[in-house]
Amino acid sequence: MLQLCQVTNALFISNARSACSEQLIQQEAVTLCINVSKQQPFPSSAIIKLQVPVYDDPNEDLLSHFDRCADAIHKEAGRGGRSVVYCKNGRSRSATICIAYLMKHRKLTLNDALQKVKTARHVIDPNPGFMDQLRKYEQELKRRRGAGGGGGRGGGDKD
Repeated sequence: MLQLCQVTNALFISNARSACSEQLIQQEAVTLCINVSKQQPFPSSAIIKLQVPVYDDPNEDLLSHFDRCADAIHKEAGRGGRSVVYCKNGRSRSATICIAYLMKHRKLTLNDALQKVKTARHVIDPNPGFMDQLRKYEQELKRRRGAGGGGGRGGGDKD
C-alpha cells in the first residue's frame, strides 16, 4: 500500500515507492522531498529536492546532515510547505532524519522523538550506528542550548 505517514502537520515519512507517487505528493501538498539514499529516485513533480547520499550502514555519517535537513524541514513549514523524508524502505535513514528534526526544532528528547516517529510509521528502526549518532546529536543540542535554557517540550504543532 502506498502512503505517506504523517509525523507532524508539515512532515511525512515514507518509503521511496510512496514518496515517488505523484498522486500522494499532490494529495498531501508536499513541497519538499528529502531523499536519504544514493540510489532511490525523486518524484518527477516540480518540488524542492534535497538528497542525502548515504547507505543504510551503521558506519555512514548521517550526523553531519542532521542540521541541514532539520533546518530545511523547519524552513519549509515556516513558509506553509510540507516535507516528506524517505529512503528505500522508510525504516532507518529517513526515520533518523525525522527524529533529528523533532529533537532540534520541537525540542523533544531522543526517546520522545523516536516514539513520535514510530507512532506515525510503526516499521521504523534506525540502525545501531544511526542511533549512536542521534545520541551524540542529543548531547550536542543540549550543549548548544546551554545548561540553563531550552529544556522542556516543543511548542505548538504548526510545523
